[in-house]
Amino acid sequence: MGPMVGVALFLALGGLVAYLAGVTGLNEIRRLRRVGVPALALVRYRVLGPDDHPPSARPLLQFSTPAEQVVEVFSPVLSSRALPLVHGGQVWLRYDPADPREVLLEGRERRSVERAFVIAGALAVLAAVVLVAVVA
Repeated sequence: MGPMVGVALFLALGGLVAYLAGVTGLNEIRRLRRVGVPALALVRYRVLGPDDHPPSARPLLQFSTPAEQVVEVFSPVLSSRALPLVHGGQVWLRYDPADPREVLLEGRERRSVERAFVIAGALAVLAAVVLVAVVA
């Protein structure tokens, strides 16, 4: 096996992993949009002590289920200038009733990131196929 075939194999495997990660992410978004239960969550940033590290960019989201179970999860997305997650603010989310720790923030689904993984993965696999065809 020549060095170019090894590069092609590495490129194909990496592309396949990226493609599958993107497809899995898109499927999870669709699933939570379909079966997720809407809830209003409180945005909370943890108060730091003197020995703590700088705060995470992902705040805690606190919400209650209809069974009055209080759930705290880290936000699946970062706060941004366009869509800030302000301490004490509220955001709508959808959670999986079977596992309330699985959440999706309304309007912040990150579909574009998942689609980018799908496209990059497909392009990497295609590049690997072309590389093998050129070398062979």
